[in-house]
Amino acid sequence: QVQLVESGGGVVQAGDSLKLSCATSGDVFKTYAMGWFRQAPGKERSFVAAISWNGGITNYGDSVKGRFTISRDNAKNTIYLQMNSLKPEDTAVYYCGVGLSSWSSDIRFEYGYGDWGQGVQVAVSS
Repeated sequence: QVQLVESGGGVVQAGDSLKLSCATSGDVFKTYAMGWFRQAPGKERSFVAAISWNGGITNYGDSVKGRFTISRDNAKNTIYLQMNSLKPEDTAVYYCGVGLSSWSSDIRFEYGYGDWGQGVQVAVSS
């Protein structure tokens, strides 16, 4: 039901930074947790980061801890993913999703989400 549009991807060198944005269609977004997943070629979609409805709780996948930061601006119906110290293994299509609740342990898994964006490509060269 919710429309999500990711942007901010591109092609960068290892060590560079990118900031992804995910704009949503309505204010309903404000009451739900949000997250980022990614899918590399030939691999399963994996958890990157999640944030509670009010931004008070965040969680990160082990591979991105200390490098990526998730944030949200509910007034703009937008979430962000700041990606620093990018590595070639970060190359993937990145998807944002709307959770099924304000926060739960399910937010680390695809089944914890109800809606997804179309994805945005991030490519990191050596």
